[in-house]
Amino acid sequence: MSFLTIFRSIAFLEGLSYLLLLFIAVPIKYSMGNESYVKMLGMPHGFLFIGYVVVAFLIKSDYKWTNKEFLFVLAASIIPFGTFYIDKKYLK
Repeated sequence: MSFLTIFRSIAFLEGLSYLLLLFIAVPIKYSMGNESYVKMLGMPHGFLFIGYVVVAFLIKSDYKWTNKEFLFVLAASIIPFGTFYIDKKYLK
């Protein structure tokens, strides 16, 4: 399995977990006072985020990303739907 395949998988899962946190878990926490979804999704999302950053560093030279492109790839992980955009624009 290549680092690209791993990165694309992590990017998808990281993006999905971020959306679930932002649009489902956090609203439930503040509207119903139920923190269980945030606790359930928070740790896996954190591990996926770290994995996204680490593997991005590993494939940076393979894709010959400039520093600006690399920072954009990293910044996409904190923007909703950002990792999906990176997959479509930079990884296909």
